[in-house]
Amino acid sequence: MGSTRYITSMGELTRKDNSLCFRKNGKNVYIPVENTKEIYCLNEVSINTKLLDFLAANNIIVHFFNYFEGYSGSFYPRNQYNSGKLLVKQVECFSSRRLDIAKAIVKGIGNNISEVLYHYYKHDKKEVKDTIDWIKNEFYERVEKGNDIREVMAAEGEVWQRFYGDFKYILPEDFIMNKRVKRPPDNPINALISFGNTLLYTKTISSIYRTHLDQRISFLHEPSEGRFSLSLDISEVFKPVIVYKTIFELVNNKKLKVEKHFDKKVNYCLLNEEGRNIFITAFEERLESVFNHPKLKRKVSYRTAIKLDCYKLIKFIMEDKEFVPFNAKENI
Repeated sequence: MGSTRYITSMGELTRKDNSLCFRKNGKNVYIPVENTKEIYCLNEVSINTKLLDFLAANNIIVHFFNYFEGYSGSFYPRNQYNSGKLLVKQVECFSSRRLDIAKAIVKGIGNNISEVLYHYYKHDKKEVKDTIDWIKNEFYERVEKGNDIREVMAAEGEVWQRFYGDFKYILPEDFIMNKRVKRPPDNPINALISFGNTLLYTKTISSIYRTHLDQRISFLHEPSEGRFSLSLDISEVFKPVIVYKTIFELVNNKKLKVEKHFDKKVNYCLLNEEGRNIFITAFEERLESVFNHPKLKRKVSYRTAIKLDCYKLIKFIMEDKEFVPFNAKENI
C-alpha cells in the first residue's frame, strides 16, 4: 500500500540486518525499509529499543492502536523540521488570528459535506437537498457571524448532525446510525466512522510531521495535552471526501456486511480483521486517487492534498496569504 505498512495480526516486529521483520505464528514476513514512511500497528505487536533506533534512523513513523481500534499514540523520530521562527509566528497567529482560521476550516467542512451530499442528490437521493440548501442559505452566514470559537464550533456541530441525519437516505437499514457514539463505538456505522477518522487523523499527523508546523498549536480545536490538536484541525475538512465516501461506497457496494465483518459485543461493535483489511485497502485507494489541481495544473492525490493544506496554513502564518482549505468542488 504505497509507503504505508499495516500490521493487523499479533506478533513481534524487529530489525533484521537492514530490513524490518514481522514474526507471527512462527513465520517471518520481511518489510523493506525503502519507501516505507509509516507503520500501523493494529494489534498487539512486541518491539524493542534496537528497532526504535533503526526506525528513527530511517525516519519511519509508527502509529499504535488499542483493542477498541482507537489511536493510542505514535513513535516518530526526533523532529528534523524544527523552525523557531515558524513556531513563534504560529503562537502569535493563535493569539491574533485564531478565529479567522477556525472559520475557514468550518466553512471547508460545510463545502465538502455539501459536495458529498450533492453526489447522492444527483443519484436520486432527493431528500438530502434540505441539508444542501441549509448549508448554502444559512450555514456559511452563521459561521461568518460567529463572534468566538464556541459559536463557530456550534455551527460545525450542527452541520455534522444534519449530515448524520441524512445517512438514512444513503445507507441500507442495517447501517443506520441513531446517534454518534465514539468510545467505544456501539454499532457498525459508528465503528466505521471511528476507525476511518482515526486513520485520517494519523495520516495527518504524518503529514504535519514532515512540515515545520507544531502539532500542538491548533486553531479550531482547543490545544490540549495528550493529543495532536492541529491534526484534528487539518483532517476535519477531508473527512467527508475521504472517510465518509469510503464508507458509503463499501457499504452500498456490499463489500462490508454487518453479519460478516463486525464483532458485536454487549456494549460495543468493532470491525473484525477481515473487515479492517477491506476498509484499509479502500481507504488507501481513496488516498492515492487523484484529481486535477486547478492551481498546480497537474494531477494530485488526496494524500498530497493533506500536505498542501499544511503548506497553505504555513503561508497564512508566515505571509498572511488567505487560508482556504481543500474544497472538493474546486478540486474534482
